[in-house]
Parts: sequence; C-alpha cells; structure tokens
Amino acid sequence: MASPMPEVALYVKSRKVVTSFYRAAATDTSRSATAYEPALGVAMGLEPPKTEAETTYMLPDEQARAVALVEEVAARRGYVVKLTDVGKANPLTQFVETHLKGVEQFPVLVVPASKRRLEGLTAFTENNLCAAMPTELKTTRAFSYLKVRTGDIKEVQRSLLSFEEVREVHLVTGDWDVLVVLEFPPATASSKRHVLDFIIEKVAKIGGVEGTSTMVPEYSTTKFPL
Repeated sequence: MASPMPEVALYVKSRKVVTSFYRAAATDTSRSATAYEPALGVAMGLEPPKTEAETTYMLPDEQARAVALVEEVAARRGYVVKLTDVGKANPLTQFVETHLKGVEQFPVLVVPASKRRLEGLTAFTENNLCAAMPTELKTTRAFSYLKVRTGDIKEVQRSLLSFEEVREVHLVTGDWDVLVVLEFPPATASSKRHVLDFIIEKVAKIGGVEGTSTMVPEYSTTKFPL
C-alpha cells in the first residue's frame, strides 16, 4: 500500500473589497440595465437604477504568484498543498491556528514533515521551497574516492569533468586525493553494478588514477531543486 503524500499548509490573506452594481428589476424588460441616462430618466419620470453593495475578496497578484509557485514545486516533489485564506476567516478565530501565531507577513508556508516555515513574499523562492520540501532522489547518486599520482591532479580533474555522469570534483586531503560526486539516471540493472561498471571502465582508466573506492547509497533524499 502506497504511503500518503505529505501535506504542506499554505496561508494567504486576501483583501475585502466592496463593490456596487446595478441589478435590473425582474419586471423591467423595456430597458437595458445599462441604458439609464440621468437627464432622460428624469424627463420620463423614471427612478434612477438601484445599486446594491456586494462584498468580495481579492488576492494580491504577488501572493497569487507565490501560490502558483508552491503548487508547481509541491507537485514535482510529491506534496499536497492545503490552501487557507485567512482573509475570509472570522477575525476572532483566524489567528487561533498555531501555525499563524506571531505572523506579520503573508503568505505563510508550513511543512510539518521538515518542520520548516516560510513567511513573507521574499522567502518564496524555488530554492527555499525545495529546501522546505525535501524529496526522494529519483536518480542514483554515488561518491567515489580516487588515489591520484603526484602531479596528475589537474589532468585527472579535467578528464573527470568531461563525463556527463560526474557532477562535482573535490580535491581532499588524507588517504585519498579526489572525491567525485556522480549521478546516474535510473538503471534497469542493479544501480550499484551500473555505477561500478562506470568507475571501472571509465574513471579507473584515466591516466594518473591509481585506485578507487566507491559508495552507492541505498536511498537518497534531497533539498536541492530537481
């Protein structure tokens, strides 16, 4: 049975707007609702059209854009968005919600799984949203330590970076000289074997590489954009 998708709570605050509009009487079919002219109406003995006030709520465009970004990132990372407009809530109860205590700016995103909270428009960037919503890494990441012959570090580095699978190359101190971060698409065969085939057939054959030791995680989670 599949696990339920994690949920994030997104709070926005719309503005109340009172609008006026004319509603034609149901029995008045002789004139259009927009046909009334003050001078002509008085001359004909007609009463001015009646206006009624209607309350509506409008979400500022900046918050609407933040909502769209959250929904887009959440969909990619396997999260469900629960949207609440506190502008429409009862003023006596809208701040009872624990997540909103002390809030001064909207929108507000609360991610229970990571215990992260973003508040205010400037916090709503793709990088911040991805960090707040960590997700399973679909690709295979691997980390390989290399022993490199003295004087060949730069050439080995250039050769490593020529491979599409190599994401990062770090020069380190200690028993090993280079740490390589690799990334592979999902493989039909064993992910570990797929990685080791690449290390043995490609990396180990680079001139100057004298030894390798590789780690392939069983499961990976990332906060970085995918």
